[in-house]
Amino acid sequence: MLTPTEKFLFILLVAISLSATAVTFNEMRLVIARGQGSLRLDNLFQRMIRGLVALVTQGGIIRNRKLTSLIHYGVAWGFIFYGLVNVLDILEGFISGFHIPGVVGQIYRLLADLFSVAVLVGVVYFLLRRFVSPVGARTLTQRANVKMLPEARPGVRRDSLVVGLFILMHVGFRFLSQTFNIAMEGADPWRPFANLLAPLWSGLSEPALTFGFHATWWIALGLIFLFLAYFPYTKHAHLFMGPLNFMTRPERPALGALEPLDFEDESVEQFGVARLTDLHQTHVLDAFACIMCNRCQDACPAYVTGKELSPAALEINKRYYIRERMSELAAGEPDELPLLDYAISESAVWACTSCGACVEVCPVGNEPMFDILNMRRDLVMMQSEFPGELQGAFRGMERLQNPWGVTEDRLAWTAALPFEVPTVEDNPEFEVLYWVGCAGAFDPKGQEIARSIATVLHHAGVNYAVLGSMESCTGDSARRAGNEYLFFEMASANIELFKEIGLEDKLIVTGCPHCFHTIGKEYGGYGGNFRVMHHTQMIADLVGKGKLRLNGNTLEQVTFHDPCYLGRHNRIFDAPRDALAQAGATLLEMERSRENSFCCGAGGAQFWKEEEPGLEAVPANRYREAEKTGARTLAIGCPFCARMLEDASKEHGESMRVLDVAEIVAGALQ
Repeated sequence: MLTPTEKFLFILLVAISLSATAVTFNEMRLVIARGQGSLRLDNLFQRMIRGLVALVTQGGIIRNRKLTSLIHYGVAWGFIFYGLVNVLDILEGFISGFHIPGVVGQIYRLLADLFSVAVLVGVVYFLLRRFVSPVGARTLTQRANVKMLPEARPGVRRDSLVVGLFILMHVGFRFLSQTFNIAMEGADPWRPFANLLAPLWSGLSEPALTFGFHATWWIALGLIFLFLAYFPYTKHAHLFMGPLNFMTRPERPALGALEPLDFEDESVEQFGVARLTDLHQTHVLDAFACIMCNRCQDACPAYVTGKELSPAALEINKRYYIRERMSELAAGEPDELPLLDYAISESAVWACTSCGACVEVCPVGNEPMFDILNMRRDLVMMQSEFPGELQGAFRGMERLQNPWGVTEDRLAWTAALPFEVPTVEDNPEFEVLYWVGCAGAFDPKGQEIARSIATVLHHAGVNYAVLGSMESCTGDSARRAGNEYLFFEMASANIELFKEIGLEDKLIVTGCPHCFHTIGKEYGGYGGNFRVMHHTQMIADLVGKGKLRLNGNTLEQVTFHDPCYLGRHNRIFDAPRDALAQAGATLLEMERSRENSFCCGAGGAQFWKEEEPGLEAVPANRYREAEKTGARTLAIGCPFCARMLEDASKEHGESMRVLDVAEIVAGALQ
């Protein structure tokens, strides 16, 4: 029970703290509001549930760094529980004799005791990992070639130290207050760890014990109110900004689906992102949510292979830029410094493969990939600055409707087949449109895959047709390269054609995950809603329905590379594996597979340009991992992955065959 003087001082401390906290939290709110659009609050109840789940599960952090994640759960859950502990401690201080009675009180005291120890042990672990362990130097920092604000590199360490010491002292002093309480009132079986330390005070007088209890109580709670106003300036804000991020970010039809731009709105003067305030509000919020754990850069194929890109550095630089200018940005002062001047280098912008690994792995819901792709939009459409190699792809799509820029007949790939491939003119009553794609039409490896898919469709008796000369590029490469207007024109033309031939009521099947994603998940933003299936899904379905009989006795050892736009972006993991199993393959999984798969290096329009400078090529890294499985065949489900990994295979002495799932299935047809 506090004395009247202590009560007055505590109320004064709380009033001052909450006033200062209101100012800094409001500044944080105003900075986020400087972004474009708005945070999504539709379907509020469902969004609140999503935020609560993210809080409890810590954004699924357990998927990576298992031991560290388990320890983090103890710290996070303990600190969350301490919200209740702090409230009850205040009530005990202000209300004489207040306590939770009975079994509920016993459980509460046990949980408080256990969580106190979990938090203390966990924070010590994280401080040692950050400042002592070589693991910290390797996984919690960025390479020298990554752009970082001068204040960011030392600032991250300082911020980690401040937050770590705050938690250690807050929980530590509260735990000590319980040991003083036990020394005064006797052992409590529901506080086992506090019981162990209480004998330390056995020689103290009653006044000394009372002083010790009051002092530790004051320090524990005082730290909370002294630190509260500083929250928005530290990474500790992730505790509530992470769940808020999951709760308020846009609903997307797929992980990496980009939102369309409105080119018909004449009031819009900026397309893409040049400055912090050009970002959508949810991506400004990302900077506050970032925990600086570097999980995103550990998963990023560009960073892993030595490029200048670190998604973590991008978010950290945004955070420190805001931190140094919080009041000015909140007050609405102009934001004139381009992101390229402080947040990320131009080489890093063009190194992104748009694989989505950074979005997938982030435990606080950050989406750095979207920042980068939106910056490309600004560079291409507003500044006309982009790698020269992309000009050929853009020109090919503009003039010849394919990024290869070739005039070859789109049906040339069918010449080697022993049967006719019907076009929509030949078979107007088709049920399935086989979308061949530019790779299937023009790339030699893609043509082999296209022939295998057509063979499977023909063998299964599917009533299908192709567009032939009417087919045009979906515009995926243009969109990922930042040329949104070119994508808009190509998408609009395709949507109009699709509607003319009645594809809204029919099924589209394609061998290209990029076409699958773009038509099925992004054309909807421009008014085109179509049902699209990947060829591995159709193969699995045809076998399941008994329409396709395969010889499953080959027992060949195969490892499957999950294409980013099939697996991580669209969550299709089982269909290709099922198709391989039905063809008799013995599957050997790579260490990085399914949602954690490593990119082949072709995505994000990388296929059309030279890879940015680094330590090694992205496909070489992936191929080396596939070799380690001991499989004889590297199976893929994307013509771009096939090309990249086949080239890597040649560089490695062709130690493995690189075959599409359709090629393996076609070889197993009975």
